[in-house]
Amino acid sequence: MSDGLLNGLYIIPILAVLILVHEFGHFFAARWVGAKVEEFGIGIPPRLKGWEHNGVIWSINWIPFGGFVRVLGEDGKNMDPGSMNAKGPAQRAFFLAAGSAMNFLLAIVLMIAVVGFQGIASSNVYIGSVSPNSPAAAAGWQTGDRIIEVAGAPIDGSAEVGQRARDFAGQPLSVVIQRDGADIETKVTPRANPPAGEGPTGVGITEAILSNIYVTAVAPGSPSAAAGLEPGDRILSIGGQPATDRFIFAAGLTGAEGRALPIVVDRDGQQAALTLAVPQAAADADADMMAVIGLDAKLKPIFEKVPPAEVIPRGIGEAWGQITQMMGGLRDIVTGQTSLGQIAGPIGMGQITSEVIEASPLPLWVTLAQISILLSLNLAILNLLPLPALDGGRLLFVLIEVLRGGKRIPPEREGVVHLAGMIILIGVMFLVAFLDVGRIVGGSSFLP
Repeated sequence: MSDGLLNGLYIIPILAVLILVHEFGHFFAARWVGAKVEEFGIGIPPRLKGWEHNGVIWSINWIPFGGFVRVLGEDGKNMDPGSMNAKGPAQRAFFLAAGSAMNFLLAIVLMIAVVGFQGIASSNVYIGSVSPNSPAAAAGWQTGDRIIEVAGAPIDGSAEVGQRARDFAGQPLSVVIQRDGADIETKVTPRANPPAGEGPTGVGITEAILSNIYVTAVAPGSPSAAAGLEPGDRILSIGGQPATDRFIFAAGLTGAEGRALPIVVDRDGQQAALTLAVPQAAADADADMMAVIGLDAKLKPIFEKVPPAEVIPRGIGEAWGQITQMMGGLRDIVTGQTSLGQIAGPIGMGQITSEVIEASPLPLWVTLAQISILLSLNLAILNLLPLPALDGGRLLFVLIEVLRGGKRIPPEREGVVHLAGMIILIGVMFLVAFLDVGRIVGGSSFLP
């Protein structure tokens, strides 16, 4: 079994935990408001085994994904005192929101754990591509430029670039880029209605984690061996630029094809200046420059240690940043600025998990925690969308009831709406699964 497939299988326990946490939120909320919980199921029916404890059927089901909570009165017809349907709007709203609240809480706890045990990794943000006739092209931006300041504020991540570009749609925006070590002040006017897939400024953004770069192996007789590179060397600079991340390192190699490239390394505490003769790579644009020069290197991310008193607020702040980034992504999907091809179901999530684990220089547990944080927030936000069959859709009916002075929409009518929504949702899930399989078969990647 390939490493890629094995890495993709991590998505199964991740999704199982996230969905079970969501359902436990509904379970505890139902017990809190005095509603009878009839069944807590692990997996999706048909039932494999079940047993009763304290009046609740605890079941294990054949389809091993997620779980569910069945509460008396959820069908909207039963009005017994222990029925959820007999509870007031505030209690029903609390029950409906509790699942997403648990996912938000889990994401925050995981983020606090990452910040506390590992620290915070910083990133450099680069322009990976520039669309022709775009505002970025008019501003003179080039592939490989580093974005260091937007609207007078330093940039720490790619999400900030997109957010500020949207905030300044139709208005001049000051952006400081760095090219060949020099800072260049530019002006760009983001578009309010950009072409599909281009974004407000028309650039593709690449984010690279600040890292130390170590040589792990040198092929005998290779250009790297001829240059004097040795395993254990830490690369300090390449082509006169500090080697602070993988993007600079890769861009330095690619830009020096057919030329001599100066490299400075740290070897046992002493600096050594070397010259690497970079051969002309194969005509294939996807040629692996590392293989061409006979070098293997490892990235070791640089983490900022957080004082104990700041761990919790920093963790909450990092989680909030993820939430705002996700909300911006949803807006871009609705407005057509992001391709629907970036939407993924469980199969696509497995592909994303595999690709991220393979590409990430972070420790495995940190990578898995970050994936879990992202998906937990995703599950929480999507479930709160005011769409039929989702918790948010049911919350919308509770809100309508409150606005109507306590007059409820007939349960049978609400049930029809949610049934129709469920049918549509299942259809969308099958469509997304089909697209996920097609993407894998076609060899397409989620990562740039």
